[in-house]
Parts: sequence; C-alpha cells; structure tokens
Amino acid sequence: MSTHRATSPTTRLSRRTVGGAALALGALGATGPTASAVSSRPGPATGRGRWAERAEDAYAALQRHFAVRDGSRLYLEHWPAAPEDPTYSYEWPFSQAHGATLDLTGLPGATGRRYLDDLAERRTGQRRYYSAAGSTGLPGYASAPTAPWGSGGDFFYDDNEWVGLIDVQRHLMHRDPAAVRDARMIFELVVSGWDDDPSHPAPGGVFWTQADWSQDRNTVSNMPGAQLGLRLFQLTRERRCLDWARRMYAWTNQHLQIRERAQAGLYHDHLDLAGTVEKTVWSYNQGVPVGVNTLLHRVTGERRYLREACRVADAARRFYAQPDPEQPGLTRLDTQPVFFNSIYFKNLLLLASVTGDRRAADDMAAYADRLWRTRRDRETGVFRFGGDSTQMIEQAAVVQLFAVLAWSRKDWSLLY
Repeated sequence: MSTHRATSPTTRLSRRTVGGAALALGALGATGPTASAVSSRPGPATGRGRWAERAEDAYAALQRHFAVRDGSRLYLEHWPAAPEDPTYSYEWPFSQAHGATLDLTGLPGATGRRYLDDLAERRTGQRRYYSAAGSTGLPGYASAPTAPWGSGGDFFYDDNEWVGLIDVQRHLMHRDPAAVRDARMIFELVVSGWDDDPSHPAPGGVFWTQADWSQDRNTVSNMPGAQLGLRLFQLTRERRCLDWARRMYAWTNQHLQIRERAQAGLYHDHLDLAGTVEKTVWSYNQGVPVGVNTLLHRVTGERRYLREACRVADAARRFYAQPDPEQPGLTRLDTQPVFFNSIYFKNLLLLASVTGDRRAADDMAAYADRLWRTRRDRETGVFRFGGDSTQMIEQAAVVQLFAVLAWSRKDWSLLY
C-alpha cells in the first residue's frame, strides 16, 4: 500500500499520513495549544477588511513555517516536521496551498495584486508533481514530487481534479489560456479513470486512484470531475465535457447519495468492488455536489438542478449543525477537517451567487471566527487542531476561508 495514504476511510483525513490531527478538533486544551497560547482577540469579525487581514496573517505563517527555502518552491507536510515526514508535502496538500494563494489574489484592490508573484511561485511548485504518464498512459500530477525533487508516486484522480479546478478559477480570475489547457489535460486523465468493466458491482464511476491497492470509486473522484467538466463546457462549449460531467454526476447520485429520510440528499464516501458502501459523511462530499448542481443549472437553465443544489445544501446545513455525538460541546461541522470545510463552504458560496441566500456566508464567517479565536497560536500564527504538529493543508485551508470571506460577493461565482 502507498505510504502516503492512510488505510481506512474513517482515518484518512489528510488522505496521506494522518498523524495526531485525525478527528482531533476536541475540546480546547485537550490536545491543542494551551489556553494562554491561543489568540483570544474578541470577535466576531464582520468586515471584509478584517477577513483580509486574517487571511494575510495566516498566509504569512504558512510561508514562515511551512515553506522550504531550497529553490524547490515546495512545502513541508507538517510543522514542526515529524520524523517520518517526506522532504516535501504530498500533492493534495500542495494543491490547497496553491488554491489558497489564488484566493489571496482575489482580495480587494492592490492587496490582491501583491500575491500575483506568489501565485507564479505556486505554479512553479505545482509542476514539481507533474508526470508524463500514469497507468492509463496520460499525463497528470503524481502524489509526490517527481525527479529531481522526489521519486513521484501514484496518481489520484481527486488530487488532479483539484488542480484542474484551480486552473479554471485562475483563468476566470486572471484570463490565463494556459490554465485552461492544463485543466483540459487533467479532465482527459479523469475520464480515463472511468470504470468500464460491466462485471463490477455498480459498473461505472471514476476510480479514486490508479494505485493497485485500491479499487474504490468515490464521491470525491466523481463529483469534482463533473464540476471540472462543467467548467470546461462553460469555457469551451465542448459537448463531450458536459456529457461526461452528467455521466459522473448520475453515477454518484445513483450509488452514493443517501436515500434514508434522516440524511436524505447527503452523500456517502465510496463504493468498493465488493459492492460495499463506506458511509462516512464528509463535508466536502456534500459541498461539491452543491457546486455541480449549481453549474448544471447555469449551463442548462433547468431549475430542477437549482432545487437539488438547495436541497443538498439545506440537508448538509442541518446535519453539520447537530452536536457531534463523540465530542460534547462541538458540532459535527467543528469536527470535520478544516480542509474539507473550506471546500464545502466555497461551494455553498457558489450556490449563493445564484440564490442570494446569506446563510452560507454567515455560517462560514461564524466557523472561521471560531477558528481565529480558538485555534490560532498567537506566537506563531499557526492554527492548531490537535497533536504535536499542524498539517500544512490545515493552515492552507484556513487561508482559503479567510481570503474568500474578504471577497466581493459578485466574485463568488468564480469559486469551485
């Protein structure tokens, strides 16, 4: 089994090595920093300027503590680094630092423009993971840096989909045709990961990875693929992109969307080749379908997709507002990984760009303010979620949340 993925879907929170940060949002002081070390600045923060300041503060800490200054333009996996860590972070965390930097360029006026050089640095770093061919013969991004920065790794379709969606957002924000070409390359890779074996249980769906130790087909390998296809259809009008997006969407709805009344509309994690559904309800697996339905409404004009986006969003809001059964005093949202919640909320804002509903932004601001007040270490600016170190992807996700809250409402339509 690949060394960078945890073995169980219930523990693979970073979807690499999980370490001590697993579901460790726990009660403050139990596994996080001491109360005296955590920022106690009063909230709530409501102005966009305050969110921009917080985004810049969190990003400065990301660069100060996680960036590797050896010319690679890469990051550490954790800070402080763990003995078993690789030299550089895996691709999935790096992609979220890439996305965080892109989100910073959307800060108002000259503030956002200051991060364009940093965005170019992230693009250089992203290429460190590029590999000319995976197991389907198509290029994409490996799970670890390739030579001379590392020995590469397996291709994960969801890892690549996030990069493709970042490429699309980059083009929408900065009119970068090269980013569209890269996104199309990734979409072709994703399509090549479709299960075309009719003997499999529930044939179809995009596999999670090309690695031979997993044959799972996941919500997160199909819905972001559909989202990427829809974005490319918006940009290119290529019917094939729309057709594949609908195919991925339909397969996921048929086999992984929950029908039981208590959680109707939400999504389970994955289906394996034994036909067994892994039933964890991760927040990003609810957010991306909201975004997919929103984009389907945009490209087709059909209101049924908008109604479905609202239904899933409302079901998720109710589910995550409930107390966490295993961690008293915290909601289910609070015990989700912050890097899943950043994706969740950004897709809710995408829906809000159509409906005008303020609840998503209000919920996101309340959650982000809790992070600032209870998770930020004053001395370092690093956010602590339990264990002995912080995952780089956690810090990057916090930057994303703060940055997007500082955006103009009219720009929410650019999000993935």
